[in-house]
Amino acid sequence: MKILRDYQNVPTECRGLVLAIGNFDGVHRGHQAVIREAQRIAAERGVPAGVMTFEPHSREFFAPGAPPFRLSTMETKAAHLKWLGVDVMVTLTFDLAFSQKTAEEFVRDVLVTGFEVAHVVVGYDFIFGHKRQGTTAILNELGKKYGFGVTEIAPVGEETVIFSSTAIRERLKEGDPKQAAALLGHWWEVEGPVAGGDQRGRTIGFPTANIPLVGYHHPKRGVYAVRVGLHRGSHIDWIDGVANFGMRPTFDKKDVLLEVHLLDWTGDLYGQSLRVAFVDFIRPEMKFSGIEELTQQIAKDAERAREILSDPDNAQTRYADKKGLG
Repeated sequence: MKILRDYQNVPTECRGLVLAIGNFDGVHRGHQAVIREAQRIAAERGVPAGVMTFEPHSREFFAPGAPPFRLSTMETKAAHLKWLGVDVMVTLTFDLAFSQKTAEEFVRDVLVTGFEVAHVVVGYDFIFGHKRQGTTAILNELGKKYGFGVTEIAPVGEETVIFSSTAIRERLKEGDPKQAAALLGHWWEVEGPVAGGDQRGRTIGFPTANIPLVGYHHPKRGVYAVRVGLHRGSHIDWIDGVANFGMRPTFDKKDVLLEVHLLDWTGDLYGQSLRVAFVDFIRPEMKFSGIEELTQQIAKDAERAREILSDPDNAQTRYADKKGLG
């Protein structure tokens, strides 16, 4: 998958493509419907299928002090787009100048002059251009004017639930990553560098990798069964683990941190960037009387994580279909 960060000087092989456009936060099943349609049209035409997204998210740009809300960073988004078989990922910088482009300027400068798009696919709620003035109806009109096709994808869901980033955040806040995964169409993942810590876990037999969740939506505080993705060049090794997300009240900490213990694995993780897939919730965050009680509980948590992760329904490849995630 090629990754482009600009709409100027676009390589020849990336022009004339079919583009799915949106923020695609989480790359959930609704987003996947948009992307699959772009891939279908691209295959019919014999051209590349691309996904255009924006960094930072417009919500972050206009309200930088708001609570973190993102389900995916650019890195995790790229991993899932690669998994879906996307040919080209376009990540454009969303800054003041870009935010002031009118709907027509965005179409003319970015889609037509920059990428010479053959066709564009968007979701039903797609909004673009200065002051959010561009709607899907306006996009259709501009497509006719500039000579490219437009497809709008209707809401996608099952039973009474529409696949949406908001619904997924709610499931995670409730401590239900399995239901979040059902809406995402993949395990919810975070990624970040391993930070230095107190190294207290080493002294009690449960060393942890500490990962600050910068910018991510915060799930319910507590202990989770997880899988940890270790980067091995272009390959990911997934290791079973148990993680605590919270403030570590036993030690009167005030900062929120993700602490991950890899089961049956030893090695140095400092300086590495880890992917962590949340599989199931084990228990809420608790304050213990001391190290001994905490150690006993961690051992129980680790055993419970092994049980959860050995269940075939919780396999890392559960949602992979014909493409292995990672």
